[in-house]
Amino acid sequence: MDMKPPAPRRRAGRRLGLWLVVALVAIGAGHAALWNLMAARLEEGLATWTALRRAQGWRVEHAAPLRGGWPLAATLTLDRVRIEGAGATIPGGIGLSGERMVLRVRLPRLDRLEIDLPGQGRLRVGGAELPFAADRLLALVPLEQGTVPSAAELFAERLRVGTPAGGVALGSGRLAVQGSASATEAEPALSLSLVAEALDLPLAQAGGAAAAFGRRIDTLSADLALSGPLPAGRLPAERAGAWRDGGGTLEVRSLSLRWGPVGAAAAATIALDEALQPMGAGTLRLSGAAQALDALAEAGLVGRRAAGTARAVLPLLSRIPADGGPPEVEVPATLEDRTLAIARIPVLRLPGWEWPGPPGPR
Repeated sequence: MDMKPPAPRRRAGRRLGLWLVVALVAIGAGHAALWNLMAARLEEGLATWTALRRAQGWRVEHAAPLRGGWPLAATLTLDRVRIEGAGATIPGGIGLSGERMVLRVRLPRLDRLEIDLPGQGRLRVGGAELPFAADRLLALVPLEQGTVPSAAELFAERLRVGTPAGGVALGSGRLAVQGSASATEAEPALSLSLVAEALDLPLAQAGGAAAAFGRRIDTLSADLALSGPLPAGRLPAERAGAWRDGGGTLEVRSLSLRWGPVGAAAAATIALDEALQPMGAGTLRLSGAAQALDALAEAGLVGRRAAGTARAVLPLLSRIPADGGPPEVEVPATLEDRTLAIARIPVLRLPGWEWPGPPGPR
């Protein structure tokens, strides 16, 4: 018996299959066109940025960009990257070099640029050279037509940095920056949010605070806002003085720390004094205060008389949190004439901040 479907049904099935093939080909062609457009715009943006920086006196070098990332992203891979900026703001200038840099735009976030720095690199700030390497070092920058990006985020995992004092290691971290060029005096011109975990200090600092609390800072987070507007100027000291004279402040909205026996949370407002040194006032909430005093005194960072005085008043200031836990101490903190005082007791003398001067002759 002939079990073939009727001819009209067979023709309809063939037409449906043909239309599916045509649709898939059209979708594939459209996706290929979109990917090529994304890659072309990446190349155009890189060329424009490079031309602008070079016109400003920057040095920008890299190997020929290689396209990639299909099908869900468009990437440009740049080998042997070297970027050096002029030293108008930072004497000696700034520089970044690395084995590789990957620029990436992903679907569907075509309004965001990813800047990936795999492998080893080197950051130069003035005369300081800071080699670094990370398992993941990624910056996210919004793509804003015709203007400099006003925000950025930086993510790091297992970041290792060489410093003059020794190696620094970071388990994971996130830094978010938000700027406003049109900020008024009462508005933040720059906001920063920082979260860091498993921060290992240089071994060379073993005679300092690391000797008291251990080399590793378990967690560190901060939320900062710099009042604006930020003044122009050739030298950092000139800009800092103009910022101070204009009523500029750094608001520490929140700062929390877990370091060895110490848990700390703080909020403060900081400005610059006549000598362009930090000054300010705020509140500090501590857990493990007694252990911290003992450790600081043992490390020689706090005088034993000052530590003994502070320990005598700790029971009067301590309280048990409403949700339980170890006793906490909440006290006022001030920074004046480079001296940090907690509950009006001087506990730490800070070194003077030296603002960079004009660059010397080459």
